[in-house]
Amino acid sequence: MSVKLNHTIVEAADREQTAAFFADILGLPEPVPYGPFLVLQADNDVSLDVIESGGPVHPQHYAFLVGEEEFDRIFGRITDRGLEYWADPHGHEPGRVNHNDGGRGVYWNDPNGHRLEIITRPYGG
Repeated sequence: MSVKLNHTIVEAADREQTAAFFADILGLPEPVPYGPFLVLQADNDVSLDVIESGGPVHPQHYAFLVGEEEFDRIFGRITDRGLEYWADPHGHEPGRVNHNDGGRGVYWNDPNGHRLEIITRPYGG
């Protein structure tokens, strides 16, 4: 069997709010409860399992490879909500989209401080 990422846990101050934010912004199906998690299923059989932290949230980085049309839709939802976004992971290029590796990419934060990224080409692609 090959090694494939199956799921990752996303810490949240409020799991319902966070799961709804991810589903709405990324255009994912509604989250499904599973034990203490709200599970968001991505198209490549990887899930984001949102759990309430019960304490401080430790921000993580989550990157999503998307097609050009998905990028336009997601980026539209980011700008429609008036969310701050950056062309770089450190937030030094606000209000810009990068064109690394011949694609497009943008970073923004969720309500818990997680840094999210959408890219249209894999690194080195």
